[in-house]
Amino acid sequence: MTAPGTRAEASAEDTDDLDVEEALALVRDAHREPRDDSTDDGAGRASAPAGQSPGARPAERHRATPWPQAREAAARAARSRARRAPVSVPLGDALGLALAAPLDALTDLPSFDTSAMDGWAVAGPGPWQVREEGVLAGHTQPGPLTDGEAVRIATGARVPADTTAVLRTEHGRIDAQSRLHTTREMLHGQDIRPRGQECRSGDQLLPVGTLVTPAVLGLAAAAGYDTVTVVPRPRAEVLVLGDELLTEGLPHDGLIRDALGPMLPPWLRALGADVIAVRRIGDDAKALQKAVTRSAADLIVTTGGTAAGPVDHVHPVLERVGAELLVDGVKVRPGHPMLLARTKDHQHLVGLPGNPLAAVSGLLTLAEPLLRTLAAHPAPEPYTLPLREAVHGHPHDTRLIPVVLRGDHAMPLHYNGPAMLRGVAAADALAVVPPGGARQGEEAELLDLPWATAGIGVCFT
Repeated sequence: MTAPGTRAEASAEDTDDLDVEEALALVRDAHREPRDDSTDDGAGRASAPAGQSPGARPAERHRATPWPQAREAAARAARSRARRAPVSVPLGDALGLALAAPLDALTDLPSFDTSAMDGWAVAGPGPWQVREEGVLAGHTQPGPLTDGEAVRIATGARVPADTTAVLRTEHGRIDAQSRLHTTREMLHGQDIRPRGQECRSGDQLLPVGTLVTPAVLGLAAAAGYDTVTVVPRPRAEVLVLGDELLTEGLPHDGLIRDALGPMLPPWLRALGADVIAVRRIGDDAKALQKAVTRSAADLIVTTGGTAAGPVDHVHPVLERVGAELLVDGVKVRPGHPMLLARTKDHQHLVGLPGNPLAAVSGLLTLAEPLLRTLAAHPAPEPYTLPLREAVHGHPHDTRLIPVVLRGDHAMPLHYNGPAMLRGVAAADALAVVPPGGARQGEEAELLDLPWATAGIGVCFT
């Protein structure tokens, strides 16, 4: 396995970490005629076509999947196997899930005529004689009013029968004879919320597929629901590979801190997954195969080991378990050696590169569309902003660059090499830079980071 942050993987990921001679060689290669349908994954291994064994001979090589098609392949893979039974969950557990059944009103809303304001319920024309008692919310039906009568009423309280309007507190005055006078013109039915004003029992309030937001929870509760029927969260399992990884303390003696173990579980939760396990496998092919075959997750995510080094076991293990490779290498930097495989009929594996920013690229390229589709969430509407600075591009591949949003522009961030997290830690989004780069002021598509969007705040539940 190539250790995260080492030169071997960085040379495959991005020109940012290359020296001048390597960068010039890469540009020269861009102008050469292709020799065949092969591509290198950054470690001297040719990618195998989708659906083909990873150990294919060099003559069977193919080009890596273009970035847009890779994202669509991940979404399509989930659609073709999505037979996930709906579940009924309490309202408190439904935030962020998609409705699997329409939300129909179980009662009229409101279910009785109520006062919309604090004031007096009045009957007939004024002035009105005020009763001594008042009407409060949550109390039983008050006695009816007769013409010329008024009674104090609170917001949300049932209005007495034969009430013609509610006079707001600030629009009335009481004289010495306890008679109520209005200081404003008053209309019939004023400030009364009639029964069924919002909906009638049986009305469809929200359709299937609606994302459950705090407002949806409030509406469901108001309509009489204790539980809702939803699409369950996809279950994800993280397998952290690599003998060189430390879980605490400073790097030493060739060992480095594991950045992906702490980062991936909350990121997957931010993408809507229920992370059921995080396992540290090391560079152990048998342990990896055992973990893959025994996993009950909808999505297995591995870190590193997607190249062809002596301890890069992901491809051989996938071949041994009979997995179907759907995407094997993507034309994107960083993250080129990422992969997507179907390990079982209803289970997929996303293999992330070991470098941290390359792993982020793999999450947003392959894991995000797959999880979104499994959870029945709608695809975000694409949007663009002009770049405040020029961004150099890869000759052939898409680049994903961390940016911060400043008004109506996106500012590219430095420290965007494949082994670096400093840029993305400060970012609001990733800019999608096409092959060849982007000029200053050029519009770039943006991928929002899940915690930087004006979403529903369920990222880390």
